[in-house]
Amino acid sequence: MSSQSPARPPAARVVLLTGPSGSGKTSLAARTGLPVLNLDDFYKEGTDPTLPQLPDGGGADWDSPLSWDAGAAVAAIDALCRTGRTAVPVYDISVSARVGEAGLDLGGAALFIAEGIFAADVIARCRTAGLLADALCLRGRPTTTFRRRLARDLREGRKSAPYLVRRGLRLLRGERTIVARHTALGAHPCATPEALARIAAARTADMTGATGAAVRS
Repeated sequence: MSSQSPARPPAARVVLLTGPSGSGKTSLAARTGLPVLNLDDFYKEGTDPTLPQLPDGGGADWDSPLSWDAGAAVAAIDALCRTGRTAVPVYDISVSARVGEAGLDLGGAALFIAEGIFAADVIARCRTAGLLADALCLRGRPTTTFRRRLARDLREGRKSAPYLVRRGLRLLRGERTIVARHTALGAHPCATPEALARIAAARTADMTGATGAAVRS
Protein backbone atom coordinates (compact mmCIF):
# COMPACT_ATOMS: atom_id res chain seq x y z
CA MET A 1 0.00 0.00 0.00
CA SER A 2 1.32 3.43 -0.89
CA SER A 3 2.43 5.66 1.97
CA GLN A 4 1.91 8.81 -0.06
CA SER A 5 -0.81 11.13 1.23
CA PRO A 6 -3.35 12.50 -1.29
CA ALA A 7 -2.62 15.89 -2.80
CA ARG A 8 -4.13 18.73 -0.82
CA PRO A 9 -6.99 20.53 -2.58
CA PRO A 10 -6.40 24.18 -3.51
CA ALA A 11 -7.17 26.72 -0.81
CA ALA A 12 -9.07 28.92 -3.28
CA ARG A 13 -10.85 28.57 -6.60
CA VAL A 14 -11.27 30.91 -9.54
CA VAL A 15 -14.22 32.27 -11.49
CA LEU A 16 -13.05 32.97 -15.03
CA LEU A 17 -14.91 35.97 -16.42
CA THR A 18 -14.68 36.56 -20.16
CA GLY A 19 -16.62 38.33 -22.89
CA PRO A 20 -16.04 40.83 -25.69
CA SER A 21 -13.93 43.89 -24.96
CA GLY A 22 -16.23 46.48 -23.41
CA SER A 23 -18.83 44.00 -22.18
CA GLY A 24 -18.49 45.14 -18.57
CA LYS A 25 -16.18 42.50 -17.08
CA THR A 26 -14.09 44.88 -14.98
CA SER A 27 -17.05 46.72 -13.45
CA LEU A 28 -18.87 43.46 -12.72
CA ALA A 29 -15.78 41.96 -11.06
CA ALA A 30 -15.49 45.06 -8.85
CA ARG A 31 -19.13 44.73 -7.79
CA THR A 32 -18.56 41.24 -6.39
CA GLY A 33 -16.16 42.49 -3.71
CA LEU A 34 -13.87 39.53 -4.44
CA PRO A 35 -10.14 39.78 -5.21
CA VAL A 36 -9.58 40.29 -8.95
CA LEU A 37 -6.76 39.15 -11.22
CA ASN A 38 -6.62 41.30 -14.37
CA LEU A 39 -5.69 38.89 -17.15
CA ASP A 40 -5.04 41.72 -19.63
CA ASP A 41 -1.79 42.32 -17.71
CA PHE A 42 -0.46 39.16 -19.35
CA TYR A 43 -0.41 40.65 -22.85
CA LYS A 44 2.84 40.18 -24.73
CA GLU A 45 4.97 43.26 -25.24
CA GLY A 46 4.82 45.19 -28.49
CA THR A 47 8.39 44.18 -29.35
CA ASP A 48 7.65 40.45 -29.07
CA PRO A 49 8.35 38.83 -32.47
CA THR A 50 5.58 36.25 -31.89
CA LEU A 51 2.81 38.87 -31.90
CA PRO A 52 0.15 38.06 -34.52
CA GLN A 53 -0.44 40.73 -37.15
CA LEU A 54 -3.64 42.05 -38.70
CA PRO A 55 -4.11 40.86 -42.28
CA ASP A 56 -4.64 44.43 -43.53
CA GLY A 57 -1.22 45.54 -42.32
CA GLY A 58 -2.71 47.59 -39.48
CA GLY A 59 -0.24 46.35 -36.88
CA ALA A 60 -0.47 43.77 -34.11
CA ASP A 61 -3.72 41.91 -33.64
CA TRP A 62 -4.36 42.51 -29.94
CA ASP A 63 -7.66 40.61 -30.13
CA SER A 64 -5.96 37.33 -31.02
CA PRO A 65 -5.26 34.91 -28.14
CA LEU A 66 -1.75 34.60 -29.59
CA SER A 67 -1.06 38.15 -28.37
CA TRP A 68 -1.39 36.91 -24.79
CA ASP A 69 0.80 34.77 -22.51
CA ALA A 70 -1.65 32.07 -21.44
CA GLY A 71 1.03 30.02 -19.67
CA ALA A 72 2.00 32.89 -17.37
CA ALA A 73 -1.67 33.64 -16.65
CA VAL A 74 -2.37 30.02 -15.66
CA ALA A 75 0.75 29.98 -13.46
CA ALA A 76 -0.52 33.08 -11.62
CA ILE A 77 -3.99 31.55 -11.17
CA ASP A 78 -2.45 28.33 -9.87
CA ALA A 79 -0.25 30.21 -7.38
CA LEU A 80 -3.22 32.21 -6.10
CA CYS A 81 -5.33 29.09 -5.67
CA ARG A 82 -2.61 27.14 -3.86
CA THR A 83 -0.75 29.81 -1.87
CA GLY A 84 -3.11 32.82 -1.83
CA ARG A 85 -0.60 35.20 -3.35
CA THR A 86 1.45 35.84 -6.47
CA ALA A 87 3.35 38.52 -8.37
CA VAL A 88 1.68 39.87 -11.51
CA PRO A 89 2.94 42.17 -14.25
CA VAL A 90 1.61 45.70 -14.63
CA TYR A 91 0.85 46.28 -18.30
CA ASP A 92 0.35 49.66 -19.98
CA ILE A 93 -1.84 49.14 -23.05
CA SER A 94 -1.05 52.62 -24.41
CA VAL A 95 2.63 51.72 -24.85
CA SER A 96 2.14 47.96 -25.33
CA ALA A 97 4.63 47.10 -22.59
CA ARG A 98 4.99 45.86 -19.06
CA VAL A 99 5.91 48.77 -16.83
CA GLY A 100 6.31 47.04 -13.50
CA GLU A 101 5.19 44.26 -11.19
CA ALA A 102 2.73 44.12 -8.32
CA GLY A 103 1.78 41.63 -5.64
CA LEU A 104 -1.73 40.20 -5.39
CA ASP A 105 -2.84 38.64 -2.09
CA LEU A 106 -6.23 36.97 -1.65
CA GLY A 107 -6.27 37.82 2.05
CA GLY A 108 -7.71 34.42 2.89
CA ALA A 109 -10.53 34.59 0.32
CA ALA A 110 -11.64 31.17 -0.95
CA LEU A 111 -12.80 32.58 -4.29
CA PHE A 112 -11.47 35.18 -6.70
CA ILE A 113 -12.20 36.54 -10.17
CA ALA A 114 -9.80 36.33 -13.12
CA GLU A 115 -11.19 38.54 -15.87
CA GLY A 116 -10.12 39.32 -19.41
CA ILE A 117 -11.00 38.83 -23.06
CA PHE A 118 -8.91 35.64 -23.22
CA ALA A 119 -10.11 34.03 -20.00
CA ALA A 120 -12.01 31.34 -21.92
CA ASP A 121 -8.73 30.12 -23.40
CA VAL A 122 -7.60 28.77 -20.02
CA ILE A 123 -10.89 27.19 -18.89
CA ALA A 124 -9.80 23.65 -19.76
CA ARG A 125 -6.46 23.97 -17.96
CA CYS A 126 -8.04 25.42 -14.81
CA ARG A 127 -10.73 22.74 -14.78
CA THR A 128 -8.19 19.93 -15.21
CA ALA A 129 -6.12 21.34 -12.33
CA GLY A 130 -9.18 21.45 -10.08
CA LEU A 131 -9.04 25.24 -9.77
CA LEU A 132 -12.26 26.25 -11.55
CA ALA A 133 -15.38 27.39 -9.69
CA ASP A 134 -17.21 28.74 -12.75
CA ALA A 135 -16.59 30.25 -16.18
CA LEU A 136 -18.82 33.05 -17.45
CA CYS A 137 -19.05 35.02 -20.68
CA LEU A 138 -20.76 38.40 -20.45
CA ARG A 139 -22.93 39.21 -23.42
CA GLY A 140 -25.22 42.07 -24.35
CA ARG A 141 -26.19 44.25 -27.28
CA PRO A 142 -23.22 44.61 -29.66
CA THR A 143 -24.01 48.28 -30.25
CA THR A 144 -23.96 48.97 -26.51
CA THR A 145 -20.66 47.14 -26.16
CA PHE A 146 -19.26 49.16 -29.08
CA ARG A 147 -20.19 52.50 -27.50
CA ARG A 148 -18.92 51.51 -24.05
CA ARG A 149 -15.64 50.16 -25.41
CA LEU A 150 -14.89 53.14 -27.63
CA ALA A 151 -15.67 55.67 -24.89
CA ARG A 152 -13.42 53.84 -22.44
CA ASP A 153 -10.53 53.36 -24.86
CA LEU A 154 -10.59 57.00 -25.98
CA ARG A 155 -10.84 58.24 -22.40
CA GLU A 156 -7.86 56.13 -21.33
CA GLY A 157 -5.85 56.89 -24.47
CA ARG A 158 -5.21 53.19 -25.07
CA LYS A 159 -4.31 53.66 -28.74
CA SER A 160 -4.76 56.31 -31.42
CA ALA A 161 -8.34 57.34 -32.18
CA PRO A 162 -8.32 56.01 -35.80
CA TYR A 163 -7.01 52.64 -34.61
CA LEU A 164 -9.66 52.44 -31.88
CA VAL A 165 -12.49 53.23 -34.28
CA ARG A 166 -11.30 50.62 -36.80
CA ARG A 167 -10.89 48.04 -34.03
CA GLY A 168 -14.27 48.91 -32.56
CA LEU A 169 -16.08 48.42 -35.87
CA ARG A 170 -14.28 45.12 -36.47
CA LEU A 171 -15.27 43.86 -33.02
CA LEU A 172 -18.84 45.10 -33.48
CA ARG A 173 -19.19 42.97 -36.61
CA GLY A 174 -17.63 39.94 -34.93
CA GLU A 175 -19.16 40.15 -31.45
CA ARG A 176 -21.57 37.24 -31.83
CA THR A 177 -18.74 35.09 -33.18
CA ILE A 178 -16.58 36.03 -30.17
CA VAL A 179 -19.33 35.02 -27.72
CA ALA A 180 -19.89 31.76 -29.61
CA ARG A 181 -16.18 30.95 -29.41
CA HIS A 182 -16.03 31.61 -25.66
CA THR A 183 -19.13 29.47 -25.18
CA ALA A 184 -17.60 26.62 -27.17
CA LEU A 185 -14.55 26.78 -24.89
CA GLY A 186 -16.78 26.22 -21.86
CA ALA A 187 -17.94 29.65 -20.67
CA HIS A 188 -21.60 30.12 -19.75
CA PRO A 189 -23.04 33.07 -21.72
CA CYS A 190 -25.10 35.44 -19.60
CA ALA A 191 -25.93 39.04 -18.77
CA THR A 192 -24.75 40.83 -15.62
CA PRO A 193 -27.63 39.83 -13.25
CA GLU A 194 -27.17 36.10 -13.93
CA ALA A 195 -23.38 36.40 -13.72
CA LEU A 196 -23.64 38.04 -10.29
CA ALA A 197 -26.06 35.34 -9.11
CA ARG A 198 -23.76 32.53 -10.25
CA ILE A 199 -20.73 34.15 -8.60
CA ALA A 200 -22.69 34.55 -5.36
CA ALA A 201 -23.67 30.86 -5.53
CA ALA A 202 -20.05 29.82 -6.08
CA ARG A 203 -18.98 32.00 -3.16
CA THR A 204 -21.57 30.40 -0.88
CA ALA A 205 -20.54 26.92 -1.97
CA ASP A 206 -16.87 27.60 -1.28
CA MET A 207 -17.61 29.16 2.11
CA THR A 208 -19.72 26.11 3.03
CA GLY A 209 -16.98 23.80 1.88
CA ALA A 210 -14.34 25.67 3.85
CA THR A 211 -16.48 25.51 6.99
CA GLY A 212 -17.02 21.79 6.56
CA ALA A 213 -13.32 21.18 6.09
CA ALA A 214 -12.54 23.16 9.25
CA VAL A 215 -15.03 21.09 11.27
CA ARG A 216 -13.62 17.80 9.95
CA SER A 217 -10.08 18.84 10.83
